[in-house]
Amino acid sequence: MSQPVEKGTFQNPDEVREGSNWRLELVKLAGGAEIGRLTLQPGWRWTTDVKPVAGTDLCEAPHQQYHIAGRIHVQMEDGTEMDAGPGDVISLPSRHDAWVVGDEQVVVVDWQGASVWGAPR
Repeated sequence: MSQPVEKGTFQNPDEVREGSNWRLELVKLAGGAEIGRLTLQPGWRWTTDVKPVAGTDLCEAPHQQYHIAGRIHVQMEDGTEMDAGPGDVISLPSRHDAWVVGDEQVVVVDWQGASVWGAPR
């Protein structure tokens, strides 16, 4: 089976999930690819805003993300920490917390992990 030529857009996503401080727009492509655009507002923190939906103590989704705007701080279960901002591409294994740093909204494009992010377990 060959991959078809297709196009999706975040202006008309296939699925939207949102909470009080976050929004996920998900575009689904052939072959099971699901690309998400996450918009996180100042004050957002995974353990505060997504944990009640996910039902896990830490984020269990691994991620590969491109950061468009804002700054985020990530803390892994083992204590490893890093910051990411515009232009950064990051890879995160599961079992992490994260939060917005500063007063600018964070926008990231996530091509691994978005399909399960913010979904009830």
